[in-house]
Amino acid sequence: MKHWVNGGLRDADDARISVLDHGLTVGDGVFETAKTVDGRPFALTLHLERLTRSALGLGLPEPDHDEARRACAAVLEANPTARGRLRITYTAGLSPLGSERGESGPTLVVALGERNPPADSTAVITVPWTRNERSAVAGLKTTSYAENVVALARAAGQGATEALLANTVGQLCEGTGSNVFVVVDGEIHTPPLSSGCLAGITRALTVRWTGAKETELPFDVLERADEVFLTSSLRDVQPVHRVDGRSLVDAPGPVTAKAVRIFEERSAADWDPELT
Repeated sequence: MKHWVNGGLRDADDARISVLDHGLTVGDGVFETAKTVDGRPFALTLHLERLTRSALGLGLPEPDHDEARRACAAVLEANPTARGRLRITYTAGLSPLGSERGESGPTLVVALGERNPPADSTAVITVPWTRNERSAVAGLKTTSYAENVVALARAAGQGATEALLANTVGQLCEGTGSNVFVVVDGEIHTPPLSSGCLAGITRALTVRWTGAKETELPFDVLERADEVFLTSSLRDVQPVHRVDGRSLVDAPGPVTAKAVRIFEERSAADWDPELT
């Protein structure tokens, strides 16, 4: 595999950044992950727009979209892959060993890995930790992912692929790497961005294409929702068949099945969709 590091392609064994990169030492960076099919990335424009929002939210310089596109194209051309996960990472670059930033300029890395298609449905758990909807980095896709690693490890230990979190006021927020939707009385609901959840790209497209409502939801809605599903760039729209010990035996339910179908059809028709 060949990956892009600061201006050029590198073999995997030589694709390195400094041990003093602020993205490594303190997690001072942002990233995006896009699915690819036969060398074609889905929703790349939306991913780059969100990369910019996250970078500006951290106070980083605005990423150069033209450079990022060149990097993505070079990596995809160098690594023919039927199903891939394209990772764009943008950090503060070389900095002192502390929270203060250096002046060397940002680091841009683009890497590609293979991915398996998502399962037809999945199991999730709830965890006691919370998202801070008032955090300085709320809603930003940063490389500071340790709390997600811990929560996801707990999920894996219980036979699940995702952990769902509330925010600090007890509202349903999101998963470690996904957005969550519930179906109540035949209507689709998902937490609003004010809950502290990430402005997921698949989430936004699903809301637009299905008419889902953005609703403040108590965390215990998961105990009574008729249907539950997740969205993310690598899951697309994925039904949930178990929440903690509660089985949703008919997953996907009819509303979720329709959402899956709508997303498949609309995304297949437009690989670089807009939200405006």
